Amino acid sequence: MLYAPTVTAIDPYRRVAGVYDRLIEPVQAGVRRVALDVVPPQPTWQVLDVGCGTGTGMTPYVEAGCTVTGVDVSAAMLQKARARLGDRAELHLTDGDTLPFEGGRFDLVTASMVFHEVPADARVALVTEMTRVAGSDSRLLITDFRFGSLRGWKGPAFRALSEVIERFSGHHSGYRSFKASNGIPGVVTEAGLAIEREKIVAGGNVAIYEVVPKP
Repeated sequence: MLYAPTVTAIDPYRRVAGVYDRLIEPVQAGVRRVALDVVPPQPTWQVLDVGCGTGTGMTPYVEAGCTVTGVDVSAAMLQKARARLGDRAELHLTDGDTLPFEGGRFDLVTASMVFHEVPADARVALVTEMTRVAGSDSRLLITDFRFGSLRGWKGPAFRALSEVIERFSGHHSGYRSFKASNGIPGVVTEAGLAIEREKIVAGGNVAIYEVVPKP
């Protein structure tokens, strides 16, 4: 939910914002809980959520005592996030080209199910921007589709569901190009970063990546 031509363009998420939490969030809720275990939040942290959507991903960080900021290209999504979080989070509407923050501001920068929606030629720029606004000892926590082997009965079932959701949301072409370029491992390698930790979930369909600069 990050990229759009300009913030004055037609909101690409205006139609799904009202139903997103009912239809999509139940699928993602379990993955979000695992992500919190991969990098547990600390009360003193400054946290940025890139493509924050309706604010569900920011809520646990707010409740943990973090200072939380979210960015998104969708005014409709941010309206839902504001209704959920009130003044407990700083929210910004962005055009997606740059993140409007000084370098090194954040202790943790997260992006959940965002990169497959970003145009292929903008993915490396996005992860580079995320690295720029993170502090030197900070981490990126990126969750997105994984395209390796599947596990158990849940793997094929979730893969089929994902295909349906991506077609419904209009992101299927991005999903295909993301798969063709090896997903997050392909993006971070091209950006000169490294995956320090990978947690595979959702029957092998999704992975949570802790990303750091290469030593």
